[in-house]
Amino acid sequence: MQSIQNLSHTLGQQLLQAQQVLVTAESCTGGGVASAITDIAGSSQWFDRAFVTYTNEAKQEMIGVKAATLDAYGAVSEPVVIEMVQGALNNSHGTVAVSISGIAGPGGGSEEKPVGTVCFAWADKSGWLEVSTEHFSGDRAKVRLQAIHHALSVISQHLAG
Repeated sequence: MQSIQNLSHTLGQQLLQAQQVLVTAESCTGGGVASAITDIAGSSQWFDRAFVTYTNEAKQEMIGVKAATLDAYGAVSEPVVIEMVQGALNNSHGTVAVSISGIAGPGGGSEEKPVGTVCFAWADKSGWLEVSTEHFSGDRAKVRLQAIHHALSVISQHLAG
């Protein structure tokens, strides 16, 4: 598995070449994707901003997630990350976005959504939309690192064609 730093560097080159600008909407990763991206020198050329929307209120106020969607599906759900990714694109100068919401642990899990459950959505201004729910193992730090890696990997794969 490619290191997060190498992956961030590769993704930066891909975004620059494709003339794309990334925006993130993060919950369980707490800005970890944005941190990985901005660790790379020159990232201001291909990174616009990050929305760290840890609470339901932040998701609603900052990026327009509907209360009804949160009530119906819960924060850790594909319908919510779809609204998050769309809200990130609509409230930024980004052209491609990723959103993440999950349960990093050690608490907060349930039988239906155990610790390590993380929902993702990726989208761009041309209409690409990809959604997935992953189940990562390990402690809180490991779940978050795997989520960051997965978020970056899917964008990189998309840009590689």
